Amino acid sequence: MSLREGFRLAIPADRLERSRREEPHAGGRTSRIGRHMLVLVVNAGSSSLKLRVLDDGDQLLASRDIDAPSGRANPADLQAFLEGAPEVRGAGHRVVHGGREFRESVLVSDDVLVRLRPLADLAPLHNPPALAGLEMVRGLLPGIPNVACFDTAFHATIPDEAAEYALPTLWRESWGIRRFGFHGLNHAYASRRAAELLGRPVEELRLVTCHLGAGASLAAVEAGRSVDTTMGFTPMEGLVMATRSGSVDPGAVLWVQRHAGLSPDEVERILEHQSGVLGLSGLSADMRAVLQAAAQGDPRATLAVDVYVHRLCAGVAAMAASLGGLDGLVFTAGVGEGSALIRDRACRRLGFLGVELDHDRNESAGQEDANLSPHDAAVPVLLVHAREDLEIAREVRRVVGATP
Repeated sequence: MSLREGFRLAIPADRLERSRREEPHAGGRTSRIGRHMLVLVVNAGSSSLKLRVLDDGDQLLASRDIDAPSGRANPADLQAFLEGAPEVRGAGHRVVHGGREFRESVLVSDDVLVRLRPLADLAPLHNPPALAGLEMVRGLLPGIPNVACFDTAFHATIPDEAAEYALPTLWRESWGIRRFGFHGLNHAYASRRAAELLGRPVEELRLVTCHLGAGASLAAVEAGRSVDTTMGFTPMEGLVMATRSGSVDPGAVLWVQRHAGLSPDEVERILEHQSGVLGLSGLSADMRAVLQAAAQGDPRATLAVDVYVHRLCAGVAAMAASLGGLDGLVFTAGVGEGSALIRDRACRRLGFLGVELDHDRNESAGQEDANLSPHDAAVPVLLVHAREDLEIAREVRRVVGATP
């Protein structure tokens, strides 16, 4: 038995037969594929290539994380995964920055690739690896549609009052400086999943979604649409992150450049890789280690946690103001999912908004998505595990099914 046949046995026979009837082969790659298709999800980072295969019921059939030094995986490793995985009918690629041009997921063509390449300098750590992964998949699976799914796309609905910086017209219109926002794939997923947990249509809700991972951002989501967010032109603005500074007075950055003679590259490296929780604590970028040190009385670790929670709560309050009220607070991603203490400290300070956390539910939260509040809480707190792969697969089926 081949490895591919072994993977196919994981798919129920009736579903596999149905997919064979309903999904055309490569020759009719976007004509009548519809929603029943196995999707390859490709999430390229600066040091790894994460691969997932999902069936039409969003069940995970195969996965692998491939080392990708300097953002480039070995094509042979990708080919080996594809040969062992179920036969996919479409691929979705996470692309961090879509700039002003790409405001929704798009079917990738040669022309789209040409238009994507100039955006690399907007997200130099993320966009080039994504394009490299996209080109590899197109080369290895030339008969399937590829869809670029942008982390910035969910925030394309933000109104100008929230998106525009108070900068000269030249900067804004000619150079395209504006708030783009990021983590949109997970903010979109988390807001819909939170609505499911609440048993209410997302169109009725005003939610603040807190994506608290190594990178961290908030989104104000009204009726399923982003109306404000904390990250800006780049993923460096906003909350305190693992190694990123979050928002800093630009005057302070200019002062340091002038007085210390730092180059733009040096400043970027420090703000991107040596700041945030790591810079404050002088210990680690891992919130778990910093929380442990703070519990043992380490003053710098304590300061790091205090600053992190302060900025988080200030950001949530600002997002609630953009929404004109709050119907739910959603925690997701590494710190948001894994730290009961951060959730507890944040919710205590946000009690004035009606946010209420059930202590036992919060402490016992595990691998399942859950409502962490008492049943009568004015503003419930939801825990949603990040699943960008589900959002990307959903976008692939939407884009491919809508393509004439």
